[in-house]
Amino acid sequence: MPDFRHILLVLLSAVFLSAPGFAAELKQDEKKGPEAGEPAVFTSTGKVTIGGQLINYDITAKETFLLDKKDEAKASIFSFSYIKKGVSDPATRPVMFVFNGGPGSASLWLHMGTFGPKRVDVATDKPTDDGAPPYPIVDNIHSILDVADLVFIDPVGTGFSRVLEDGKGEEHWGVDQDANSVGRFIRRWLTENKRWASPKYLAGESYGTTRAAALVAELNDRYNDVAFNGVILVSAILDFETDRGSYGYIGSIPTQAAIGWHHNKVDKAKWNNDFDAFLKDARDFAVSDYAKSLLLGQLQDHQAHDATVQRYAEFTGLKPAYIERARLRVGVGRFMKELLRDEGLTLGRYDGRYTGRDDDDVGERAKSDPSGYAMDAAFTAAMNDYMTRQLGIEMQQDYTVLSYEVNRNWKSLEGGGSGGPGYTNVVPGLARGMRENKDMKVMLASGYYDQATPFFAAEISLAEPGVPQDRLVKTYYPAGHMMYLDKGSLEQLAIDVRAFVKDR
Repeated sequence: MPDFRHILLVLLSAVFLSAPGFAAELKQDEKKGPEAGEPAVFTSTGKVTIGGQLINYDITAKETFLLDKKDEAKASIFSFSYIKKGVSDPATRPVMFVFNGGPGSASLWLHMGTFGPKRVDVATDKPTDDGAPPYPIVDNIHSILDVADLVFIDPVGTGFSRVLEDGKGEEHWGVDQDANSVGRFIRRWLTENKRWASPKYLAGESYGTTRAAALVAELNDRYNDVAFNGVILVSAILDFETDRGSYGYIGSIPTQAAIGWHHNKVDKAKWNNDFDAFLKDARDFAVSDYAKSLLLGQLQDHQAHDATVQRYAEFTGLKPAYIERARLRVGVGRFMKELLRDEGLTLGRYDGRYTGRDDDDVGERAKSDPSGYAMDAAFTAAMNDYMTRQLGIEMQQDYTVLSYEVNRNWKSLEGGGSGGPGYTNVVPGLARGMRENKDMKVMLASGYYDQATPFFAAEISLAEPGVPQDRLVKTYYPAGHMMYLDKGSLEQLAIDVRAFVKDR
């Protein structure tokens, strides 16, 4: 799940207290991590029928200690491994390492939403709130356990993963730092499970796509390579320049157009009701007339500027007067509030098909995300219920779904300050990995209505020089950031991922 810092700023407030001298030392001591002790291990078995095939599997949920140069445990990573029984030669059996994003998110979203053998049954035909419990946990007939063993990873500071004793969060909370700690875990897992010879895949969602690309660079170095067969990028953000400034506005135009189309704010007859043709024109407009107007600003003549305003309105359904007042810069928060303002509705950020209501209709930006609160309770309850009742996991600490502490202390690729990833571009490392491994493929899975990680921004990122386009597979879904919340998209995503893994 993505980059959720925008939502946290709305939902959470943090109070930082400081005091000089002795009081500060006490505060620091209070934050000292727990002793390592013995790593927790929980084992069980399960079965699921996928495509008419009965899959019996072993489950190992465990802590893996990350050791420093003195072989002292400074942090732990908790993981869930699902291994198919009865495989005669594990070297021929693919294994996929799966994680979500944030940064600061545990892996429950992909775990309980699409890839794992169990699923919280909240996928619907139309966008709707998850309501109150119970939330059914069902056998996941769309799981990809039939074609690959699965390892779900909770990075340090998420889930049950944690800093230990004298360890420091800063050693793990950053683009490079995270790739290092998760990469060390992957190497350990391959060694302990004797799977170095197996075909290997990475799958990440949202910031997890940033992590996946960073891992390719991290594990493709120092002559201790982990060569991957494929990388699956679900709702990708790879170059954070596309999340701000002019790049951000350009990358969002086709998504805004798709949402306008969905809510019938667009004259579909102009495109003969052809959604694909409409989006092609929206892409062209974004990088031509719209981009030119942004770059020229007040240097552009009035006639050309006015034409861009009118065209923007045609693609999105926004009023020309509003676009003009916004100086062509209608960011996500503004769009969420403005498109359906006359109806008293706000749009979802993760999925623009979702709608909700604020306490007033005059604000400039939406006060909450209807597509965020529509599913978080179900996943949190289901994950905790699944772990305690079905897997028998007993841990002293709470399972951390989203960590504000991790998110606000995250360091960018270039070592920039706190407050999120800042300017990070992991495309060069991913591209290098593809060039140095002729067999590695990349799958980009995008939802048309995702405003958190717009599909066109990801397309632009992966069009950068050095990315082998012949090994890049793009799939699209009539859904949002978590496309697996849509029944049809859940089924199609499983088909696409399965085909991607089998085609090697």
